Amino acid sequence: MTIQRSTLKKLAFSTFLLTLPLNAAFAQDTAVADRLKAALAAQGVEISWTGVSGDESNMVLQGVAVKPAGEKEPLTIGDVKLEGVSEADGGYDIETVSTAALEHSKDGVTLSLSPFVIHDMTVPAEGATGPLGSLMMYKSAELSNMTVKVADKTAFSMDGLAIEITPPEDGKAMEFSGTTEKFNADLTLVDDPKSKEAIEALGYQNISGNIDIAGTWQPADGKMELSKYDIAVDNAGKLGMTFGLGGYTLDFIKSLQEMQKKMAAQPEGADNSAQGMAMLGLLQQLSFNSASIRFDDDSLTNKVLEYVGKQQGMSGKDIANQAKAIVPFGMAQLNNPELTAEVTTAVGKYLDDPKSLEISAEPPAAVPFALIMAGAMSNPLDLPKTLGVKVKANED
Repeated sequence: MTIQRSTLKKLAFSTFLLTLPLNAAFAQDTAVADRLKAALAAQGVEISWTGVSGDESNMVLQGVAVKPAGEKEPLTIGDVKLEGVSEADGGYDIETVSTAALEHSKDGVTLSLSPFVIHDMTVPAEGATGPLGSLMMYKSAELSNMTVKVADKTAFSMDGLAIEITPPEDGKAMEFSGTTEKFNADLTLVDDPKSKEAIEALGYQNISGNIDIAGTWQPADGKMELSKYDIAVDNAGKLGMTFGLGGYTLDFIKSLQEMQKKMAAQPEGADNSAQGMAMLGLLQQLSFNSASIRFDDDSLTNKVLEYVGKQQGMSGKDIANQAKAIVPFGMAQLNNPELTAEVTTAVGKYLDDPKSLEISAEPPAAVPFALIMAGAMSNPLDLPKTLGVKVKANED
């Protein structure tokens, strides 16, 4: 996203370069390049390039390298193409921003990416106002393929990543979503003997599935809602997560980026305790609104029960009954009879007929992170009550 924004500014710069006399073009080059670097730096990303070619509406940034906040070394991504560039209210609109195919190898692992394509990117003018006036935005993007290889074997691949973003307008929150057509993972490459044994016994040497994400962000008050984060694995199940935060404002994001820069600048082995304490202080600006984690079973549970049962010379049903008997004793340590009864009922219901199991936390009002941190240190057993923790099974 930040890469695209940078390319956007550079594209605008190239436009000016080709429409003005030579000397003026060089002056404009400096101005636009400086503005581009400043805009990206404000978003925690350093960018550089080795050259620019093309004309005022279509150009290529050559040898682009980026370094996000917190990273010690820049990543070279190669040429970035900007197409359909036009000036807009002192800033720039770019119809399409696309990278070249990328391959990066380190320590025997090779990452390969197809061209990443971004549509309808906006680079704001300097000093622009509004909910996201200082940020570069885009409306959609896609990545056809990503592959990770270990030696000569494909450990992971993903196809058909698509991102959609609706910028905030008329006081409404920004909406975002992301989906993949399919991912594949080769679990035969797992080294740990016990894990490898379990993977083979369960029949998950090679897995496939998809990812689906959706949410909203209101930059005015920093309310962030991740309404969907689903990872579905074929013939296993779907793990879904949600969360809601308050206080995730632009000022918070900038402070977090500055903190990451300071920590990255520390030499290896340096004492980062001061930065760690500052990070904890920064997190206290956030508030907790809600969270949940849910698993929808697609045969995984019974496979695991049978596998564990064989290890102990028992049946899967026997293991399930043992688990149901143990849960009340484990929950009793929380000294929360209501939650203990709820968890015991839900786990028993799920193990008898595995469909879905969900743990949620939804307090009646937002809880500041400072209160959560204080409670975790002074009286952690009260946290489930503070956060409104609930457990349910086999419910839509």
